[in-house]
Amino acid sequence: MRIRECLRAILRRPRVSAAACLFILACAGFPIPPASGQEAATAPSAAPSAGRAAENERPGRTGLPLPRFVSLRASEVNLRTGPGIRYPIEWVFKRRDLPVEVVDEFESWRRIRDWEGTLGWVHQSMLRGRRTALVTGEARVLRRAPEVTAPPVARVEPGVIGELEGCEPSWCRVAAGGFEGWLRREEFFGVYPNEALR
Repeated sequence: MRIRECLRAILRRPRVSAAACLFILACAGFPIPPASGQEAATAPSAAPSAGRAAENERPGRTGLPLPRFVSLRASEVNLRTGPGIRYPIEWVFKRRDLPVEVVDEFESWRRIRDWEGTLGWVHQSMLRGRRTALVTGEARVLRRAPEVTAPPVARVEPGVIGELEGCEPSWCRVAAGGFEGWLRREEFFGVYPNEALR
């Protein structure tokens, strides 16, 4: 059956979606332009898409790698739906030094992701490069050395934020609550699995 006849047969059925028509045209070799919603999602000035950023490191517009970890500078930070004050506030962070990932950049705005996967835009002035760690899961044990048999230094509860001082292949040194010790990488949010941090 020819393409024109196929289209007529489809359009006679009231419940057939436009996607079916586009499929026929694509099979016939006609170029199909992207939907306006897709174009808006790729434009930094429009509302950003909700998809996760690529996990592979790449340079951002500032020349710094994406994604990368930073921390919140203030004890109250507005998370917006887009890169600008004209976009509504979706969430308010109230944890100074909370580690977050920068996954995109637009002018002076940064799209960030928290430990729960929440995405939104904040002004760059609300972020700093200081590396911190957020204890996740269950209570963890800070150890004197990067070994599971090393003596414990302190017990840290989920939600505790500490300063990240450096990492070895499987362990990172963390300072929290006046104590310093070692945690395994999977015990906190704030570092990538194979990231070298000195």
